[in-house]
Amino acid sequence: MDRFKSLIEDTDFFDCLVGYFYSSGFNVLYRELEKAKRIRILIGIGTGKKTYDYIREAQQSEKNVYSHVEIKENFSHKLVNEMEKAPDKKEVEDGIKKFIEWIKSGKLEIKAYPSAKIHAKLYILTFKEGDRDVGRVITGSSNFTKGGLVDNLEFNVELKNRSDYEFAKQKFEELWKEAVDVSDEFTETIKRKTWLNDELTPYELYLKFLYEYFLEKINIDKEEVFTRYLPEGFLSLEYQSEAVKDAKIKLEKFGGVFISDVVGLGKTYIATMLAQQLDGRTLVIAPPSMLDENNPSSWKDVFSDFHYPGDFESVGKLDNLVKRGVEKYKNIIIDEAHRFRTEGTLTYEKLARICRGKRVILVSATPLNNTPKDILSQIKLFQKAKNSTIPNIQDLESFFKSLEKRTNKLDRRLNRDEYIEAVEQNAKEIQYFGK
Repeated sequence: MDRFKSLIEDTDFFDCLVGYFYSSGFNVLYRELEKAKRIRILIGIGTGKKTYDYIREAQQSEKNVYSHVEIKENFSHKLVNEMEKAPDKKEVEDGIKKFIEWIKSGKLEIKAYPSAKIHAKLYILTFKEGDRDVGRVITGSSNFTKGGLVDNLEFNVELKNRSDYEFAKQKFEELWKEAVDVSDEFTETIKRKTWLNDELTPYELYLKFLYEYFLEKINIDKEEVFTRYLPEGFLSLEYQSEAVKDAKIKLEKFGGVFISDVVGLGKTYIATMLAQQLDGRTLVIAPPSMLDENNPSSWKDVFSDFHYPGDFESVGKLDNLVKRGVEKYKNIIIDEAHRFRTEGTLTYEKLARICRGKRVILVSATPLNNTPKDILSQIKLFQKAKNSTIPNIQDLESFFKSLEKRTNKLDRRLNRDEYIEAVEQNAKEIQYFGK
């Protein structure tokens, strides 16, 4: 690199032919290239013999548009991959901006050669007129990358004879004529497909944020939720399918999810459709009335209607499950989950043992009855209280304790308005947390 920089200071024309080019190589050299009048980069991107044949054929036919498009798309794809892996640093951005600036001014041109056979590392430096001689050639093992120029242990030679310079220059010109210009493709790719874009409006950035945030949900096709059997005459409601999609994402991400619509909106159906989307066997723990076969909306009837197999146990018979073991189950559905809002009971302890390591689906119209700790107890059936995987809330105990303090310090009889305000604030935070 030191030798390179000293030679470039006296260079008018800089040509390079490399198998691999990355902007990281340009970033460590562009300051020395400021005085150069023209820079040409020819890369052998290795698109294969088929593309090479297309280019040859295109010289006598109308097909060149297709082969050129293929070359440019290949180049664009490689550039996007590089930018995704590039460090998010100012020097990277500055280097790319300088690259684009020189392309627009015509100082820099970049072409891609269609043959996979080019794997050269050749740098031709043409000195200013009246200098010591016409120029130099550097060749060896260094690609035009930061690794090739700085990091790796490479071996290169500097050729000073005019005959060597003339030979290299002639071959470069021959290859340059056959190559595909990708200068504009570089600029457009950076602008349209990478993070290095200073022309985004705040509105466009907002839309991009929404897309990334809801990406998983957007990419789940609506019909995908109902890929399995539906009962005859079943009314497909959009809010239910949206709930299934949302619940599946949360369940797979955090190991548990609440299904907490108000009474009458079909929580049992939503949970059953969710179970259809999951692998592994499913166990339903519910009050006896919701397992009674005479109840047309019982879990057993709904599972039967959807032709979905499952096992069922009454909430009062958890001892049976503890004794039998639940190793064969991967998914646990708990109906009336608000019953387990108190951790200090023996029943809660049994349920916690049953749920350990399972996907947990908590079904309740009233997950919070009295205090925020009601929610915490249920979350702890699938999350570790001191080391949760929920973003920004690793310590669940501390988070919910802060909500408790907000209301505990107020006397609800003497400070009614303040108490209501504190409760409403807690509700907002829990709602945000739930989302």
